[in-house]
Amino acid sequence: MSAAAHHRRTRTHRLVRTLAVAGTGATLLALPLLGATGAHAATPGTAATVGTTLAGYPNNLDGWIRESLAIMAEKNIPGTYNGIHRNIMRESSGNPRAINLWDSNAAKGIPSKGLLQVIDPTFNAYHVAGTSYDIYDPVANITAACNYAAKRYGSIDNVNGPY
Repeated sequence: MSAAAHHRRTRTHRLVRTLAVAGTGATLLALPLLGATGAHAATPGTAATVGTTLAGYPNNLDGWIRESLAIMAEKNIPGTYNGIHRNIMRESSGNPRAINLWDSNAAKGIPSKGLLQVIDPTFNAYHVAGTSYDIYDPVANITAACNYAAKRYGSIDNVNGPY
């Protein structure tokens, strides 16, 4: 692949991921314009897949969890798919752009954000090297939250309510 083609491909993947993370329907509309072929319409019981992450995982909740688990395995951070998924569904219903503007953290000016509703100081303290510094990045949010949960509770699997 030429350098120019690689740059276009990288830029396209970044745009598709950004649109998908933003939770907009614009991703599906933009894909034909970008020449992407990896978009699938959601069917009952399945998650929509919009391309792949830079690491090659599906760019959806399932892929974000699996990519995070791979990073966690490298960094010896405990956790399982089911434990992560259960907590994500309780905290954000799978919306990576979720933000809580009404709880005690929000009242202090540090609202909980992302898939696992992490506040900025916790995200910064438990950020895992090799992931994005964007708290809304699904993989970075999951991995930092699981790192925090491992230190505080032994594993994300031990978290069964807001933490």
